[in-house]
Amino acid sequence: MSTHQTEDLPPAPEELWSAPMRLADLPARKPTRFDIKADAATRAAIAEWAGIVGIEDLGLKGELAPRGRSDWDLRATLTARVVQECVITLAPVTTDLREEVSRRYLAEMEFPKAEEVEMPEDDSAEPLPAVVDLAVVAIEALELALPLYPRAEGAEIEGAQVTEPGAQPITDDELKPFANLRDLLAKRDSGDTQE
Repeated sequence: MSTHQTEDLPPAPEELWSAPMRLADLPARKPTRFDIKADAATRAAIAEWAGIVGIEDLGLKGELAPRGRSDWDLRATLTARVVQECVITLAPVTTDLREEVSRRYLAEMEFPKAEEVEMPEDDSAEPLPAVVDLAVVAIEALELALPLYPRAEGAEIEGAQVTEPGAQPITDDELKPFANLRDLLAKRDSGDTQE
């Protein structure tokens, strides 16, 4: 009898941090403001999940506002201070992030037919949920905002040569097969004019 092991799967964002807002419980005529911050244990769990060194600060502040009869808009600002490894030196790199977050929750969202799948113009639109989890929105925004190649100040790759074991590194001159052509043409031209 085989058992499915879920220990190998990373946790879902809502398992790390959750701040649900049930839309039916919110005022239907005015915005509901929010300001959530992750505590130290939550930030540590999210950092591990994201594969980074640490998160020193993480918050989402904004509002959920009714739009029309049944749609909702979320407008917020994500602020975070993250620590990642430098891609060159592996030294810790601290980055302050500030990202504007916008979501539109639509009661009647049209989905493209299977044969006409293409990216929609408005990528902030989502189907209307019963509950908006603000913490999940924050984690998703954080993941998109993380620098892909963090670099420590002054870290540069100078003269780096990568080869297979035992192979001779390729020089810059060998990467430019026509580098000597200019010199040959110059010599030929100077020889032609002297005749």
